[in-house]
Amino acid sequence: MRQRLEAFAVDVFTPMVRSDQRAKGETYLRGLLLDGRRKSMQPMADRLGVDHQGLQQFVTTSTWDTTAVRMRLARRAVDVVEPVAWVVDDTGFPKDGKSSPGVARQYSGTLGKVANCQIGVSVHAVTDVASCPLDWRLFLPTSWDDQAVDEADRPEVLARRARCAIPTDEHHRPKWSMVVEMLDELAEHGLRPPLLAADAGYGDNSQFRSALDERSIDYIMQVKGDALAHQPDVQPVARVWSGRGRPPTRTDPRYPKTAVSLVEHVRAAGRAATQTITWREGSKGTMSSQFIFLRVRPAGHRVARDPDGLLPERWLIAQWPDDQAEPVKYWLSSLPAATSHTDLIRYGKIRWRIEHDYRELKTGLGLDHFEGRSFIGWYRHVTLVTAAHLFITELRLDPKAAAPA
Repeated sequence: MRQRLEAFAVDVFTPMVRSDQRAKGETYLRGLLLDGRRKSMQPMADRLGVDHQGLQQFVTTSTWDTTAVRMRLARRAVDVVEPVAWVVDDTGFPKDGKSSPGVARQYSGTLGKVANCQIGVSVHAVTDVASCPLDWRLFLPTSWDDQAVDEADRPEVLARRARCAIPTDEHHRPKWSMVVEMLDELAEHGLRPPLLAADAGYGDNSQFRSALDERSIDYIMQVKGDALAHQPDVQPVARVWSGRGRPPTRTDPRYPKTAVSLVEHVRAAGRAATQTITWREGSKGTMSSQFIFLRVRPAGHRVARDPDGLLPERWLIAQWPDDQAEPVKYWLSSLPAATSHTDLIRYGKIRWRIEHDYRELKTGLGLDHFEGRSFIGWYRHVTLVTAAHLFITELRLDPKAAAPA
């Protein structure tokens, strides 16, 4: 296994121009993969029998290109996993103090509450049997953005940013915008998702869905039931000025009927329209439930329209189990109208793999054990943890990995 790890490290750390950096990268990987409760630098150095200051220098002040290594890992991960979809999500890193970059009292879906934490946004390549992160971003709340705070608070924010060495061009952006940045960066390296899946934290944002449409990226995302949509056969009509008062400032066609919520669309279809779909074998047996499949045109002033003013037609999927009085989940998807219902549910449910990744990255590989205070240090740690995760993913997928040499 040691020889295999060495060969892996030689490949993925090729962008590191210096041999001592590549050696430190392999050492850090071994530290992450060894048994041990904590994967911060001091405990890892103790287990490895090396000077922890060397590891600290490698992560916090060395000059290797983090992005180049992540992109090399991403290409290898896509080749290994052969994903049917990419999944986007974010996860919380609980912190006790206020000095770590991006730390603030903010909501974390991982923790299920508002807590003092950092938030990492990630993109993962997934199938039903394997997955691996492709890219990361550290979310900066507005309290860490010198351009977003009051003038009186600006000196303190600038001082905090300087202590963490946050680049001057790094500012607060919505999480969905950070995902678009990652997709564009990966596309520059020849990597595009076959399909993008996400929860309602991203799916409810029409700007995000429109950004994917602009990039011709198909998606399936959970949304809340109160989102609005038109029936697919409703057509926009030209705006007519009565001749009284000021002429209308907008000349694009408008929809004559008021859009209704996704809940109402599903209720109108009724429980009789449900179909039982089985999507995979789980640890406790076959996973199946009842679903309704409709075609709708999601509404909203931020939803991109075609030149004729027509809103895009999308799949609306609702999970309505027999033992529930109301639907429990909703999805919108831009997949083609001919997509099978079984495939729609399989893709809609595939984001469960992200929870597996986060659990393993944290409990097994120390994703949230980094104790450094530098911005680049966080990115280097998550890049090296991603490398460790890819290595064990390759071992799982290789039937010869467990065979004796």
